[in-house]
Amino acid sequence: MKQLVHTLAAIAAIAFVAYPTVTSVHTGNRILPALLPPPSATVIFGGDMLFDRTIRGAMEAKGEDFIFSCIDEVLSEADVVVANLEGPITEYPSVSLGSAIRSPENFTFTFPTSVAPLLARHNIRLVNLGNNHILNFGWDGARSTLEHLRAAEVGYFGDPLEKRVAREELNGVMLAFIGYNEFASNGWRTNAEAVLSEIKSALADEYVPVVYTHWGDEYSAEPPERVRALARTFIDAGAAIIIGSHPHVVQRPEMYRGKYIYYSLGNFFFDQYWSDAVRTGLLLRVSFAPGVVSIEEIPVVMERTRQTCPIAS
Repeated sequence: MKQLVHTLAAIAAIAFVAYPTVTSVHTGNRILPALLPPPSATVIFGGDMLFDRTIRGAMEAKGEDFIFSCIDEVLSEADVVVANLEGPITEYPSVSLGSAIRSPENFTFTFPTSVAPLLARHNIRLVNLGNNHILNFGWDGARSTLEHLRAAEVGYFGDPLEKRVAREELNGVMLAFIGYNEFASNGWRTNAEAVLSEIKSALADEYVPVVYTHWGDEYSAEPPERVRALARTFIDAGAAIIIGSHPHVVQRPEMYRGKYIYYSLGNFFFDQYWSDAVRTGLLLRVSFAPGVVSIEEIPVVMERTRQTCPIAS
């Protein structure tokens, strides 16, 4: 799969050239206009991240930074990397490491406390916590996750405790990262109405709404109609782009009303190897100025060494 660049908002780009930001330059007794480039920010989006089970084993054997060793250069080329943290960060010992495949323990995740600074070291400084594994170790596990992320200065959104929307200013671009979790339960519900309200609030405060979702059916090549309909509702409300996770395979994106919907980016760090579909994920390098200007698709592969690596074009 080759890298693909989508150039969006071409009219907006022309407008930036025709009507640039102007300040003043004093030259002797004359005041001349000086042109400044419009604000712009680059965000890399990734899919599902697992730091337990055999990924944890590789980190313990080879050092935690090993799994990032061939993707680091890509991640460094963004102002921030955003991805889905598929489980809590706690001091509890792993129950999935060494567990039998398809056993309940095999799907119960906890990540070591060192994962928070590990993410920060590799420019993953904002994570989605709205997923079906964040409460694997209960509300205490969720609270522990927030504490360790804050200590490492890693931002978060979509969490079950604060239901936080991450509002970030990147190089003068105001972005609001809004989470939607189809699988919220145990008294915690992030519903579509809440997302629509947050989109409206972000627009009112002149933030660009970015909706990051956890939804759909695992291992399905196409999103179900319930997901398609909801995605279009979010775009109708003003979302600039929608990024999806959970199916563990890449699903074909859709453009709707001039906006991109990436229903699923597949895996980013995960120990699933039984097919090319689960081994292959997708990163997106998205340029905002302030809306979405361009998108570059970067295919990645989950190696059996537990490294994630870009696929050479």
